[in-house]
Amino acid sequence: MNRTIATFQVDDIADFKQRMLSWANRFNIFLFLDSCGYKEKYATEEWILAVDAVDRFSLEERSLDELQSWLNDKQDWIFGNINYDLKNEIEHLKSSHPDQVNFPVLFFFQPKIIIRKRLEEIEVMAFDQQPSEIVGQILQTKHSPSQAKRQLDIRPRIQRSEYLNIIEQLRQHILRGDCYEINFCQEFFAENAMIDPLSVYQELTTVSPTPFAGFYKLNDKYLLCASPERFLKKSGGKIISQPIKGTVRRDLNDAIVDDQLKQQLSNSQKDQSENVMVVDLVRNDLSRICKEASVHVEELYGIYSFPQVHQLISTVVGQNDPAISFTDILKATFPMGSMTGAPKIRVMQLIEQYEKSKRGIYSGSIGYITPEGDFDFNVVIRSIMYNAAQQYLSYQVGGGITFYSDPEKEYEECLLKAAAIKKVLQ
Repeated sequence: MNRTIATFQVDDIADFKQRMLSWANRFNIFLFLDSCGYKEKYATEEWILAVDAVDRFSLEERSLDELQSWLNDKQDWIFGNINYDLKNEIEHLKSSHPDQVNFPVLFFFQPKIIIRKRLEEIEVMAFDQQPSEIVGQILQTKHSPSQAKRQLDIRPRIQRSEYLNIIEQLRQHILRGDCYEINFCQEFFAENAMIDPLSVYQELTTVSPTPFAGFYKLNDKYLLCASPERFLKKSGGKIISQPIKGTVRRDLNDAIVDDQLKQQLSNSQKDQSENVMVVDLVRNDLSRICKEASVHVEELYGIYSFPQVHQLISTVVGQNDPAISFTDILKATFPMGSMTGAPKIRVMQLIEQYEKSKRGIYSGSIGYITPEGDFDFNVVIRSIMYNAAQQYLSYQVGGGITFYSDPEKEYEECLLKAAAIKKVLQ
């Protein structure tokens, strides 16, 4: 099967993008990935959309060990999701908490249609349909955002007092030497929730544009993602991971105060210690799948600014060993260190012990694999998960806990990270 490929010039790319998402929303499966205009160093795609499925791979039907042969057979563009709970397939772990959003643990699909922005043109790649027909359909699609009011009763799964108590218990685990740092997350949820996912996603990325945003529909399940974090990218012979650890609020009304907050984050020993522990974990993971002595820290404690927060981001790179498959890379590096902690297996056991919700797709990943075997996957954070059939809406937030963590400040950091989500849902 060969794709028909064509490029088009459109009068208004922003308008085309809006119409394109409304058109894609008619399908049962699509994944849209958007850099929201950020020009980060390792960016490849400004935005890319995958629609409908020629074939699909799910752990509900097959095993993880079968994934690589499926990918080898396709040698095509592949898109999809990896849930945090894939850890149970990789290690001898379990997850017993409820998951009412219920994305599959691992789902990849070979799309019928791919549309991406290439400089100032639109490129369309399609099976069994002329690209010009697809562009015509999109231009005929009306973009009419829903103006419906959202009546949502959002509640915490963990009450504030219980959260503070849990952080103290985690600090005692660290004191005893069970772990060095642990990422602890909590869920906020609404039942009987009725939203227009596309409108909410567009509002979310307007309020909080981020370089690894995504809108994902899988039948009746939706992910509205405004992530600032890359999990893992392969580009030719290079593997890149960019963990985030360290957050401070912004003050967009006062440039002097905003710069002071940035300097505060830059000089924070607590945030640096969190960041360097995760960097060491990522270096260790990458050393298992990269050429010997090739893994190094390209940037440590980089300060990156987003609409609500400044973040401390480090970049770890290594040279890819061509004998190592995508599945091998996944087994060596997933789940990502920034969403677990160190040592990884022990903290995943503690996460299961103290958290109250199954993470599911949260702190998992969405992304794509190219026909050449390159790939780019984000970290699913700052995201809304929605099950339309169950009318269940959820978002989770968390942070890295060390012995020096202040429980009150950790709770406030969770609220800060969720500020953009809360704003659009209200």
